[in-house]
Amino acid sequence: MGAALRRIQLGSALSAFGLGFTVPYLYVYVAQVRDLGAGTAGVVLAVFAMAALAVLPFTGRAIDRRGPLPVLVVASAVASLGAVALGLSSGVTASVLSAAVLGAGTAVMQPALATMLVWCSSTATRTRAFAMQFFLQNLGLGIGGLVGGQIVDTDRPETFTLLFLIEAVMFVVLGVIASTVRLSRAPSFSDARPTDGSKAPGGLRVLLSHRAMVQLCVLGFVLFFACYGQFESGLAAYGTEAAGVQPSTLGIALAANTAVIVVAQFVVLRFVERRRRSRVIASVGLIWAFAWIVAGYAGLGHGSQTMATAAMISTYALFGLGESMLSPTVAPLVADLAPESMVGQYNSAFALCKQLALAVGPAVGGPMGATLHGPYIVTFVLFSLGITALALRLGRRLTPVQDQPSLEAVPSRVVAVSLPDAEPSSTEAAAAR
Repeated sequence: MGAALRRIQLGSALSAFGLGFTVPYLYVYVAQVRDLGAGTAGVVLAVFAMAALAVLPFTGRAIDRRGPLPVLVVASAVASLGAVALGLSSGVTASVLSAAVLGAGTAVMQPALATMLVWCSSTATRTRAFAMQFFLQNLGLGIGGLVGGQIVDTDRPETFTLLFLIEAVMFVVLGVIASTVRLSRAPSFSDARPTDGSKAPGGLRVLLSHRAMVQLCVLGFVLFFACYGQFESGLAAYGTEAAGVQPSTLGIALAANTAVIVVAQFVVLRFVERRRRSRVIASVGLIWAFAWIVAGYAGLGHGSQTMATAAMISTYALFGLGESMLSPTVAPLVADLAPESMVGQYNSAFALCKQLALAVGPAVGGPMGATLHGPYIVTFVLFSLGITALALRLGRRLTPVQDQPSLEAVPSRVVAVSLPDAEPSSTEAAAAR
């Protein structure tokens, strides 16, 4: 990694470390520590997610016009302010408003960081750059959660205030580190962009006309709906209600998920780099379908409690294996599909689909996981198989280098992106060179 990329990765890891201090304890903090009740805690969590939906449609254009660096610095400052305010809030209104500010700031960070990674990597190195970011973020979240768990005390609100202050400091550190990065549109950035001097127009209409990107957004929604949107809602409810596992076991299962990601990430990367992205994503769908079948055995197999517990932990571990395969494939593919003038908008559009899935997933999966145990498992086995079908269909719309970047053995000025359907002439002209 170059110096700029190392700094970006460090800042990203530290911000994840800060988030790890508060994310696992937000519900407990609002509902029990501040004694605002479960209803208010649910509203705070919903506002945290909805704030992201409100700001992401405008984030991409700001990144493309101003650059990702100033957007990231402003977002980190906003998130830091929201974290401090939430840590000091004791009333309903203050907690809800603080959660909105914190949610908006953290949401904008995602596409800004992703665009900075794109600017500092090439088509050939982008896979490893995003894999490293995913690895460091999960490591930061895990360590932050473990350290935060040693600090919190539900009888002492000031311990939770300390967690939010630490989180705020980490956001400030991210902004400071980012401000020291010097970005330029280097040749490594332009190797996957139009080279005939043309400039792709921006806007939602252009993005929607790009069929490969639209298919990837649909695929991304299903991915996050069927996995991340169920971790702390439907799957947790299913585990406790149908499988009868203890709440503490869910913590062990989440730890197993993180452990698999941390241990397997770079082993999996060696496997992924030389294979087609679409087929890797398709295989994730099959792995997750098997994970849901294992979860079905935990709750519906009528085995011993020990077997049910082991099955639930295995389910989370299998999800982690799939996640480690997605990190070096999906995010770099978004970047390789984007025209130069719309990298921020493409990253923001994909982040918006992710956030929609994270908002809809718990609303659908939570009630089903708690009461409709059989239909819940069948539904998400089918969604997982749908991932496989959507990935294979997407592969037919990708260029060979987009689907398998390792085919690009040496730097080339041949276009390696699929431009929106509205401008096929740019691709043909570049390919003719």
